[in-house]
Amino acid sequence: MAKRLFNQFTDNPKNDILSGITVSLALVPEAVAFAFVAGIDPLVGLYGAFIMGLVTSLFGGRPGMISGATGAMAVVMVHMIAKGNEVGESLATPIENLGLQWLFITLLIVGGIQILAGVFRLGKFVRLIPHSVMMGFVNGLAIVIFLSQLGMFKEKVNGEHQWLAGNDLYIMLGLVALTMGIMWLLPKLTRKIPSALAAIVVVAAITIFAGLDVSTVGSFIKDGGGAGLQGGLPTFQFQIFQMLGTVGEHWGLIVSTAFILAAVGLIESLLTLNLVDELTESRGSGNMECVAQGGANILNGLFGGMGGCAMIGQSIINVNSGGRGRLSGIVASIGLLCFILFAAPLIEQVPIAALVGVMFMVVIGTFAWSSFRIINKIPRPDAFVLVVVSAVTVWYDLAVAVIFGVIISALVFAWKNATMIRARKRIKEDGTKVYEIWGPLFFGSVKTFNEKFDPSGDPDAVEIDFIESKISDHSGIEALRGVANKYLDLGKSVKFTHLSPDCKTLLIRANPKFAKVIEDSIDDPRYYVVTDKLDVNV
Repeated sequence: MAKRLFNQFTDNPKNDILSGITVSLALVPEAVAFAFVAGIDPLVGLYGAFIMGLVTSLFGGRPGMISGATGAMAVVMVHMIAKGNEVGESLATPIENLGLQWLFITLLIVGGIQILAGVFRLGKFVRLIPHSVMMGFVNGLAIVIFLSQLGMFKEKVNGEHQWLAGNDLYIMLGLVALTMGIMWLLPKLTRKIPSALAAIVVVAAITIFAGLDVSTVGSFIKDGGGAGLQGGLPTFQFQIFQMLGTVGEHWGLIVSTAFILAAVGLIESLLTLNLVDELTESRGSGNMECVAQGGANILNGLFGGMGGCAMIGQSIINVNSGGRGRLSGIVASIGLLCFILFAAPLIEQVPIAALVGVMFMVVIGTFAWSSFRIINKIPRPDAFVLVVVSAVTVWYDLAVAVIFGVIISALVFAWKNATMIRARKRIKEDGTKVYEIWGPLFFGSVKTFNEKFDPSGDPDAVEIDFIESKISDHSGIEALRGVANKYLDLGKSVKFTHLSPDCKTLLIRANPKFAKVIEDSIDDPRYYVVTDKLDVNV
């Protein structure tokens, strides 16, 4: 494993370093904004982004993927944090920011759950997500990123946020357009400089030297209630263990929130991993990513970070800027920490418009524009799933949308296969009636399967051939038992042929008498099933 991590460290140090610096700039407003969403101090969000980024870059399953504080997890945290603050204020000796301490406790549980998911190799289940769900996911996420940037077109007036108007709006739009134009044009001229970084530097220089009065990272933080970007190193949170006694009857809220956060974090991280795999034409390890995400969230709980998961927008920025090794994520996280410690005055002057322009280009690159072209060419259920997942992602939550899409796809698949089972009938020369079964036998097709037979009207000898069928689950096994018993109770002979070895084993284990109804196939011309000899005359 150590050799694998070392080999993935970097292939192009220059690209990794420059793309990492670009991402670190984009991480600042995102981490601050999501901290505001969760109702906590901006520094907690920044520390969370630093810890998540560093740990997952070093030990995660996907080099080049960026993790940090995310909106998907922030919206889950906010209710528990608010409840904790309410409890803290109601105590005989009030405790300030108790909800934040509850968050740190919750992150310890979140990390444990995610590590267990990796240890038990549950990361592979992301492969079960259909392509229509993935396409709906990226479309919905692109829309969410776009909508989240619209809030940047507001200014605080008399304590209220109002839409920009007049010259302020035109300047903002102009700077956003300039950023996007540089990012579009520069790669056509040279790829030696990350276009996003170049755009941010150029736009920042214009606003500083021209003396333009625009919203910056510093004003954004202060308008949200923060004191500024300057902070220190994350410190160990000894008090979280003292706060365990304050949870009391609210453990149910903390544990349930932890499970939701763990699920949301893993789903978003593994889907981002799949997307980066496609962009880089390589393959990451979902199980390693689960463990790394869990370890990072535990450290966030211990050192006062917000926690988080993979960030699709920043990951795309990183990959498109040339960051393919672990070094890019390490530079991004350490760069973020350096901004907090040393470069706060400089970074606070970066105009929000430049970062909005970068994110708008991410939206354009993320959205699956081909979905418009294929929507009328793919099966209707897949088109429905694509639209539903996109809508639920925007309306509610990414993780819920993916789960919803997978459930719909699974039900559609089950329904289609339930109607596929067929039974061709013929009579042998000796009078034996043969049912040749075609199609999968599982819980959805059991009812149709049972309707194919006529035990009372069939001759005394019946053969049921499964050469073109597969018994897929316990319901299918029970259906075989039920059919066999109907014929045996009428004193008739029934034989099952071309059953798979595992199906035979399960039938005989359930009732040894079924050994006499299973006919061994010495040579299966379709599947070449090798079976043990069974005495069919028992």
